[in-house]
Amino acid sequence: MKNSADVVIIGGGISGCSIAYNLAKKGVKNIVVLEKNYICSGSTGRCGAGVRMQWGTEMNCKIGKKSIEFYEHANDILEYDRDVEFKQGGYLLIAGNEREYEQFKKNVEVQHACGIPSRLVSLEEAREIVPHLNTSVLTGATFCGKDGFLNPFKTTDAFYSAAKRLGVEFNTFTEVTGIQVEKDKVVGVQTNRGNIATNCVVNATNGWSKGISEMVGIDVPVYSERHQILVTEPCEPLQGPMVMGYSLNLYVQQEPHGPFIMGRGDDKEPRDLRMTSSWQFIEEMAKTVDLLLPPISKLRVVRQWAGLYNMTPDKSPIYDKAENVEGYYMAIGYSGHGFMFGPITGVVMSEMILGEEPTIDVSMLNLNRFKTGKLLIEPSVV
Repeated sequence: MKNSADVVIIGGGISGCSIAYNLAKKGVKNIVVLEKNYICSGSTGRCGAGVRMQWGTEMNCKIGKKSIEFYEHANDILEYDRDVEFKQGGYLLIAGNEREYEQFKKNVEVQHACGIPSRLVSLEEAREIVPHLNTSVLTGATFCGKDGFLNPFKTTDAFYSAAKRLGVEFNTFTEVTGIQVEKDKVVGVQTNRGNIATNCVVNATNGWSKGISEMVGIDVPVYSERHQILVTEPCEPLQGPMVMGYSLNLYVQQEPHGPFIMGRGDDKEPRDLRMTSSWQFIEEMAKTVDLLLPPISKLRVVRQWAGLYNMTPDKSPIYDKAENVEGYYMAIGYSGHGFMFGPITGVVMSEMILGEEPTIDVSMLNLNRFKTGKLLIEPSVV
C-alpha cells in the first residue's frame, strides 16, 4: 500500500470506483481507493439493481437521465470485456390514491422539462404493459421505457477495471480508522494497514458516511436505515418493466435470467448499521405482492438480504466539499439511489475536486442546505 497519495477515496462501491475512474481519466496519477471489505460489498452489491429517470425533482431527473445515457454505452466507454447486463424494460410507477396520482402528474411535467420520455398511462394501458397487474386498487400510473435493470456487481467491476488500467490503486480489506487534520486541512488517512499522507479525501462510504465525517469533526444530517430485498426462483419471462409503488410500498422486477427481485421500505427499520434479514419483511412483502401481482406471489423465495439506505432529510444526495476542513469531500446520502447515479457521481465529484466547469450544476446539493432550509425534497423514494 502506498504511503502517500494525491487523492484518497474511501469506499469501493459504485461511487468510489466511478470517482476514481473519472479522476484518473482526467490525468490525476496518484489515486488510492480504500475499501474495508471487498469491492462492491456494501450498499451497491445489496441494491435492487434498478435504474430510472423518473424522479420528482429537476436535479434528480437530470442526474438520472445522464446516468442512464452513460449506462446505455457503458460496455464501450469503460472498455469492459464482459457485459454490465443493461436491460431497458422500463419502469411502471403505480399510484395507490388520488393524491399520489396528482404528484405523478407534477413529476411528469418536471421530467418532460428535462427531456425524459415518461408518460401518464391509464389503468387499461398499465394492464397491457404488465398483464398480471391488479389495477383494481390503483388510481393511475406512469411509464418510461428508458428505465431498466443493471447488474451492480458487473457494473462496479467495469468502473473498477477501467480505473485500475489507468493506474488507480485499490486496497481492499483496509479499514479507515482516522483522518488526520492539521490547521483545518486534511493531511493524511490512518488505516489498519498503515497511514497514507494526502491533502484530499473523498467520503464515498454511503451507509458508513456519518462515522467517516465525524473523523474530521463534521456532523452530517444523515442516518443509515436497513432495507431488505428478496429474490425468487427463476421462471419464464413474465414482466418487462420494474413495477414500483410509493404509497403501495414495493418494487418488483424480473432479472434478465428469470428470477424476480423485490423489496419494500419500512420507516420502523433499525438505524444501527445492521444488515440482517427478518421474517417480518418477507411476510409483508408476500402480502403486498399477492395483492398487486398475484401470479408472482406463488414463486418460491430463494434468498433474502439487506443493505443500507443512507438517508438525508430531503432524500436527495450530498455532493460537496467541507467548508471548514480543506481537502475533505463528500458524495453521500443517496437515500437508496446511489447505484442509479453512479456515473454522474464520478463526473461531478471529479469536476469539483479539480475545479472544473460542472457538467451538471449540483451546487444545490450542498451540505449547508440543511441549515438554510433550501431542501430539494424528493417525493419518489421507496
